[in-house]
Amino acid sequence: MAQPLADRFRPTTLEEVVGQQHLLGPNKVLRRIVESGQIPNMIFYGPSGVGKTTVASIICKRLNKKLYKLNGTTASTSDIKDIIGEIGTFSGMDGLVLYLDEIQYLNKKQQQTLLEFIENGTITLIASTTENPYFYIYNAILSRCTVFEFQIVDASDIERALERAVKMLESEQNVKIACEEGVLARIANSCGNDVRKSLNALELCFLSAKTGEDGTHLLLLEDAKALSQQSSMRYSRDGDEHYDLLSAFQKSIRGSDPNAAVYYLAKLLTGGDLPSVCRRLLVMASEDVGLAYPQAVSIVKSCVDSALQLGLPEAQLPLGQAAVLLATSPKSNSAAMAIWSAMEDVKNNDTGDIPQHLKDCHYQGAQKLGHGQGYQYAHNFQNSYVKQQYLPDKIKDRVYYTFGENKLEQASKHYWDSIKNSK
Repeated sequence: MAQPLADRFRPTTLEEVVGQQHLLGPNKVLRRIVESGQIPNMIFYGPSGVGKTTVASIICKRLNKKLYKLNGTTASTSDIKDIIGEIGTFSGMDGLVLYLDEIQYLNKKQQQTLLEFIENGTITLIASTTENPYFYIYNAILSRCTVFEFQIVDASDIERALERAVKMLESEQNVKIACEEGVLARIANSCGNDVRKSLNALELCFLSAKTGEDGTHLLLLEDAKALSQQSSMRYSRDGDEHYDLLSAFQKSIRGSDPNAAVYYLAKLLTGGDLPSVCRRLLVMASEDVGLAYPQAVSIVKSCVDSALQLGLPEAQLPLGQAAVLLATSPKSNSAAMAIWSAMEDVKNNDTGDIPQHLKDCHYQGAQKLGHGQGYQYAHNFQNSYVKQQYLPDKIKDRVYYTFGENKLEQASKHYWDSIKNSK
């Protein structure tokens, strides 16, 4: 089987790497480390197809040490022990370099097997992961490694890489390639910022290209659209992208930006993540809009119910309505802050017992216990209000709720102040 274009095109120098200029650009931190020749234990974290393996391979070639490669999805404890067994042998007397791809798939015991050797420097660990290392890699390993975050590659950088790949294909195959206008841009913008996926799409376009009378291979825009139409989303319901999208979605609504709200909603729905969207919208109706527009809860609940009954793709309509409604509504987190503060007290502090006059007195023997004695029935008083203590003695002066600055809560505050000050 022929080696894929993405592998044949893999850079051999840092200068050829696409993107990651925040790490590899002139005078940037990772570049300076590599150029120093003193390579620490490192973890490369980021989405697939952005150059983690490529950069690790380039670094390994610079080191005068024996290189071993393992993949966390297939590596066993015996594989790791076999590598450790090379320490002190002729091939490993200068130390070893272990490139460990997908380290998050190693269990705790397997990761701990490496601790002693990466700490004393006999093994230099260069690991990569598509998952957040602070969630998936054990602290003992993390504390001995430097984490570098790789970012998605901009489409303009990918397009330039595709142009170089076309020239490489022409040289390899000894043919002339002509690209219909927009072909490379379409591929670069439709493969989820994944360089590997973009190169694979380009190769498929080449393999399916029409050949002109002069032997020129013509890459068609129609083919590029067909081959990349399902590749534009980079999304995993179990990965970081899931939580990052939900976070951006909620923060956009909280920040009253309907345009960003529907954009992130579209990305979530394109990934088919209907349950998470519905749950987050219901949360935001109370957490971020809250008492500034209390009716939002009922409206959003109706939209969510409609979405769940309709299913995708039609569910996007009521959910879009809910997202725009919340984004353009007045905001208040006063009720959320109140319950969070109360929960903090209940969980972490000795708040004392319920006051005697508030305890249930509707059973035989309650009076003997003093339950309910002294309670004043609020509806017997003017404006249905009477001043009495409701919180336990230990926290009787605690204030959990503070009126928000929005129109509705200020109206409630005006009413509240008026009845409390009435005689």
